[in-house]
Amino acid sequence: MEAVTREDVYSVWAIPPEDVRDRLKEVMKGLRLDFGGPEFEPHITVVGAISLTEADALHKFRSACEGLKSYTARINSVSTGTFFYQCVYLLLDPNPEVMEASAHCTGHFGYNTLTPYMPHLSILYGDLSDEEKKKAQEKTETLDESISSLSFQITRLALYKTDTEDKTLKSWEKVAECHLN
Repeated sequence: MEAVTREDVYSVWAIPPEDVRDRLKEVMKGLRLDFGGPEFEPHITVVGAISLTEADALHKFRSACEGLKSYTARINSVSTGTFFYQCVYLLLDPNPEVMEASAHCTGHFGYNTLTPYMPHLSILYGDLSDEEKKKAQEKTETLDESISSLSFQITRLALYKTDTEDKTLKSWEKVAECHLN
């Protein structure tokens, strides 16, 4: 009997530079202390959850990386969303570079979505009330006053295995990483 080629859920993330990552991790830690939620790596989703075999995901990821140059990401505001994975996030300026990076990668992955791409960097996952979200939003600005005007270079993309059913995120893992020119 033939081995079944298993499909998992993968996502492509833009990884902020180390100094920005450390700053974000501090804010995220401060928010978790008050509001709970799982710990996760700061990232900007470039390609949302898509089911693929690992070999296919790696192949698509490498080809997407080849044609992409590093780009600037600028944060516009601290915002709140309506579901677990977008509880509190930093909304990015949808500048052409950011939008093209996503379009380029989603093209390689054959990823189709009905919702337009909203570039953001989540800083808290959870199912909070609107009131709690507002408090978390305010706390973010207290923890790091200038975070909502941060600007940084994206020079790395990572391929992550992200089972969206696993809200503990314990099963999430980095599969590959690439450096952009």
